[in-house]
Amino acid sequence: MSFKEKINKTKLPEHVAIIMDGNGRWAKGIGKLRIFGHQSGVGAVREAMEGCVDLGIRYLTLYAFSSENWSRPKLEVQALMELLVNTLAKETQTFIKNGVRLNTIGNISDLPKRCQEKLLEIIDLTKNNNTCILTLALSYGSRMEIVESTKSICAQVLAGTLNLEDINEKTISKNLETNDLPDPDLMIRTSGEQRISNFLLYQLAYTELCFLPIMWPEFVREHLFEAVYNYQSRERRFGKTS
Repeated sequence: MSFKEKINKTKLPEHVAIIMDGNGRWAKGIGKLRIFGHQSGVGAVREAMEGCVDLGIRYLTLYAFSSENWSRPKLEVQALMELLVNTLAKETQTFIKNGVRLNTIGNISDLPKRCQEKLLEIIDLTKNNNTCILTLALSYGSRMEIVESTKSICAQVLAGTLNLEDINEKTISKNLETNDLPDPDLMIRTSGEQRISNFLLYQLAYTELCFLPIMWPEFVREHLFEAVYNYQSRERRFGKTS
């Protein structure tokens, strides 16, 4: 019996987040340039997205490019930006066919103008889709997100639109870039690394974590199904007792 057949459709995670790690190491391992690994990882993105649609998972967030990734070699960054534009163009019909709405978080203004234009184009084309919300974290860093959230809350207090005593967890969440998304129920990271890497630090407070030993280009939807199946065997207590 496959993992998909074992999954209880009444206990699905509402939101799955993925750190897509290991592209470069996978490519080097087979004697190729790092960009070949990134190109090969596009198929894994499609597998994750269509796997979520297949199961009925409503939210998928992918850590596509961190704010720290700008420090990588210039040629690699340029190639990644070009790959982003080309992939979005090629996958537009896949989004539409699967009812996927594209969303982004991060400092999108840091991206080359061509990338920004293509992102906005696909966001507009898919704005009425509601089967699955695919959020790409681009030029994203969670610590900076929290800093900007703090600034926004301080500005509201200074402007008199928010009372200091009224600040609570909901206030913080409302001022994060993910304010229209539920917190992830399950976070998957490939490559065998077991860290969060400045990804959704506030939002992952009670998220179930799954670390896979495979590299991202090796990821197929069966890995998603296995992670979801294992997620369903865990007891989520949110700090409470059983």
